[in-house]
Amino acid sequence: QVQLLEFGGGLVQAGGSLRLSCAASGLTSSWYDMAWFRQAPGKEREFVAAQTWSETTQYADSVKGRFTISRENAKNTALLQMNSLKPEDTAVYYCAARSSSSSSLRSAYYYWGQGTQVTVSS
Repeated sequence: QVQLLEFGGGLVQAGGSLRLSCAASGLTSSWYDMAWFRQAPGKEREFVAAQTWSETTQYADSVKGRFTISRENAKNTALLQMNSLKPEDTAVYYCAARSSSSSSLRSAYYYWGQGTQVTVSS
């Protein structure tokens, strides 16, 4: 059974940084794509960033240049480094995974973590 567990959320001032981690267990191979999504209060969940097994990355325009997604395959861990945080980045951040696919990196994930809260104060 695949499980994803996020770490690293918290409260930070605008302009600060946070690093989120996602520990994956139960994945039977390295041929999987991983992504981060977020959901702010009263809004729909939105795509943040994704990385394929071959390390191709994609970012939402709102975080491009500020956030960096990476992974440590040996540890089955995905990371999201968030710099220059803004109050509008406040949300619950979710880690997601799927077997490698040619589908859009912004959708079609079927493994999800429980989420970690990120709050950015102004």
